[in-house]
Amino acid sequence: METSKPTRKLATILAADCVGFSKLMDNNEELTLQNIKKCRSLIDPVIKEHGGRIFHTAGDSVIAEFNSVVDSVNAAIEFQKVLSDRNDNISEDSKMVFRVGIHLDDVIIEDDNIYGSGVNVAARLESLCEPGCVLLSRTVHEKIVKRIEVAIDNLGNTQLKNIEGDFEIYQISPTSKDQIKSTGPDTVTATASRSASNIAKPEEAGNVRPRLMLLPFRNLNKSEDNDFLVDGIADDIITEFSMINSIEIMSRNTTFDYKDNPIDVKEAADKYKLDYVITGSIRSAGNRVRISAELGDPATGDSIWSERYDKTMDDVFEIQDEIVNKMANTVLNEIEVTSLKRSKRKPTEDMSSYEYLLQGKFHKRRNTKEDANIAVEMFTKAIESDGNNGRAYAERCCTWGGGLGTKWFEESDGDLMTRIRSTLEQAYELTDHDWDCHRLLCNVSLYFDVNYDKAEEHGQKAYELNPNNPAVLGPYGKSLVLNGNCEKGVELLHKAHELDPLNQDIVDNVVWGSYALGDYDGCIEFTGKIKKMRPNTWLLKIASFGALKRQEERDNEIEQFVDAHGKDELTAQLGNLNFNNEKIGASTKHFVLN
Repeated sequence: METSKPTRKLATILAADCVGFSKLMDNNEELTLQNIKKCRSLIDPVIKEHGGRIFHTAGDSVIAEFNSVVDSVNAAIEFQKVLSDRNDNISEDSKMVFRVGIHLDDVIIEDDNIYGSGVNVAARLESLCEPGCVLLSRTVHEKIVKRIEVAIDNLGNTQLKNIEGDFEIYQISPTSKDQIKSTGPDTVTATASRSASNIAKPEEAGNVRPRLMLLPFRNLNKSEDNDFLVDGIADDIITEFSMINSIEIMSRNTTFDYKDNPIDVKEAADKYKLDYVITGSIRSAGNRVRISAELGDPATGDSIWSERYDKTMDDVFEIQDEIVNKMANTVLNEIEVTSLKRSKRKPTEDMSSYEYLLQGKFHKRRNTKEDANIAVEMFTKAIESDGNNGRAYAERCCTWGGGLGTKWFEESDGDLMTRIRSTLEQAYELTDHDWDCHRLLCNVSLYFDVNYDKAEEHGQKAYELNPNNPAVLGPYGKSLVLNGNCEKGVELLHKAHELDPLNQDIVDNVVWGSYALGDYDGCIEFTGKIKKMRPNTWLLKIASFGALKRQEERDNEIEQFVDAHGKDELTAQLGNLNFNNEKIGASTKHFVLN
């Protein structure tokens, strides 16, 4: 499926989300779905009437892009009033309240996807906003203060999670009964005395995360022809890393202070307390460009990772995106490995929440009973060190999920599922805008809770925040397949495989997606890329031969399967195969047995 080329632009981003949606779903799924559809039927037309473009999001959240800052704020005010009027005339259990954040910044638009710093900051503002209100960044406030007659509360400076620097924020309360009209940038209502610290608190001391800075790449050509590419790659890397909750990255403004100036890496590291730095250079010759990048430890001067990319200049945007995606995924892994080594040299009681998290992930991957219990202990210590570390909650859920049916933990499977579900809610509430947490929750919902709607919901949110990460594309793609959107799901699974071709879980998911789509040749092809097939995946290979009427090959595969696992296992796999689609299940049995 062809996609349009990415478009970069300055835009106003509106991010809205329903307050307490997960709890409402737990209480009454059917009623909640009816109410969210009603709310969207009120919100979406208002946004479109004001010139907004709505991007594909979960039903409880809205991401919209506006060319006009004034139109975006007017749209938010109007639909908050409409929702308030609705709440005044319905029963308590049907009421829904939304938060809204609005920011003006650079974004990248590709088909129905939008990402970049504009989206990230707007989402952070939304999460800090009071229910029923609209939270604005300073850049938005400056554009609308003399153009919209509405009371605006100056909440002062605050920190946005995972974003460098202080942000001056302003709040509009569209349904307040005692509104005072704003007359200028210094107008503050009586509620302005509220401290911004009541809305957002700085990172707890127990959750010290590695701090990274990207120093401006050097343009090795004497001319300025490459400057746009040099700066563009730097911008994109910073944006990509700003969406990763497990690290801190210095802002663009700080980075570009060093542009065209001599750089003393050690001095910069001491000044900003950096754990890692990325340096690089770009050189072009004719139609070819060479981009070199290096991740270094400023304390020791050691190079942790380096890579060189040789490309043609046929499509600059594609070059830029490809390199940024590869770098982001690789560098994040290298940082985790190095940080894990550092944490192992520390006394256990001196580790931060982030280091406990890494230790837990290390033991979780070893996939033994002893390591699973150590992993849970580490994740629990991470939570004790920082109660807001949502990823630790999610990783603990995944570990418990991996222990279902294995007797690895003292609790019964029923008790473990109770723990998983209650902890999932905590993780969700803490990290609603953390892509990695949503990725983890997608996996838990997909494989352990067997809730495909919830898996797709979390997968979609992870995808919106980080659309080029194979760890996101894999589970999200499979959730789409299991919910019947096979074409889109397989498209994402193939993209995940291109980015991470050796990942066996992704290959396995491509097999499932291809089969569900009816691409039986593709299904067989990808089973050949699996080193050791799971019994249910092997069954799909057998069924694909049957669907293609290649009976001899099918019968040979059945014979090999029975030799390896026994005839009873073949019958069991046929009975347990779950595509969330009775038609596919019935046809699979037919392809295997007839």
